[in-house]
Amino acid sequence: MCRDDARAEDVLQEALVKLYLAWSRVQGTGREEAYARRIIVNADLDQRRRPWHRRRSSVPVDLLDGPARTGASSEDRMELLAELRALPPMQRRTVVLRYWLGMSVEETAEELSISTGTVKSHASRGLATLRERLGEQVDAG
Repeated sequence: MCRDDARAEDVLQEALVKLYLAWSRVQGTGREEAYARRIIVNADLDQRRRPWHRRRSSVPVDLLDGPARTGASSEDRMELLAELRALPPMQRRTVVLRYWLGMSVEETAEELSISTGTVKSHASRGLATLRERLGEQVDAG
């Protein structure tokens, strides 16, 4: 969701601090994972709103690690990650939550505080862009 690994680490660190501070209220509710995901999404949005975020990362995409997927070569994964990073922020968040993390339309809408129709629209546009840029069929799982 964050476009580069260094920023993702910063967002995760900020989210873990917030989760730690709220843990006494969250623990035992059965919604710990959803609460943690929501904190991460909010931390990402908060960081994007900060003025110093507007600068681009100096880390080349080919140096960033990608998640391991069976059946895809390392080059294919790197190309997919590069194209995901190139999507507009809301399309990227929606595609990652829906298809990378396997969340439902309703769960994604709740996580991003948007309507289910908006989730479907962003996911559709994001997948269409990925298909066009990658020149192949992207699995919508």
